[in-house]
Amino acid sequence: MQIAILLYDGITALDAIGPYETLSRIPGARTVFVAERTGEHRTGSGDLALTADAVLSEVTAPDVLVVPGGTGQAALMDDGPLHDWLRAVDTRTTWTTSVCTGSLLLAAAGLLKGRRATSHWLALDRLPAHGVEPTGERVVFDGKYVTAAGVSSGIDMGLALVGRIAGDTHAQTVQLGIEYDPEPPYDAGSPEKAPAAITAAMRERSRFILDG
Repeated sequence: MQIAILLYDGITALDAIGPYETLSRIPGARTVFVAERTGEHRTGSGDLALTADAVLSEVTAPDVLVVPGGTGQAALMDDGPLHDWLRAVDTRTTWTTSVCTGSLLLAAAGLLKGRRATSHWLALDRLPAHGVEPTGERVVFDGKYVTAAGVSSGIDMGLALVGRIAGDTHAQTVQLGIEYDPEPPYDAGSPEKAPAAITAAMRERSRFILDG
């Protein structure tokens, strides 16, 4: 089983690493980090780099595709070689997945049209323009398409997919192995729970983040 995780400049690290830490523990799985060019791809802050070992043309039939989000997503929304690749590999995948604003890339490539999907809560209103029904759920399965909400939800998505592929017992073993038992110090992880002033400030900032 090949798991392909897309990289690009301006990626959010946990969007890629959360699914990697779960999906890579499926028995027999091989993970490849793929991008338009090999080498380092820095996060939006520029402080951290993830390395792509393969270019798009070298990864043609992954069993699982993971498309992370990040500030760099906005620059990749126009149709082009990346979209062509997404559409091509999607014809071969068993599962096509995204985390955070990665769902906008799948949507822009036309892969989520007529489907239910989620994204970061700040980006949900961008999905209908691509014919996608947005939902605020943390992880959404619609056929072979699995979308996760913002950043940390990629861990949940990965575990849910491990359960579908390798069974509940193995998924629970993976969860225990990575000791994923969150007890956050604050209860502000969704716009419904966070203080109104913080939610409003993030909505204001998102105009610049999502539009590049």
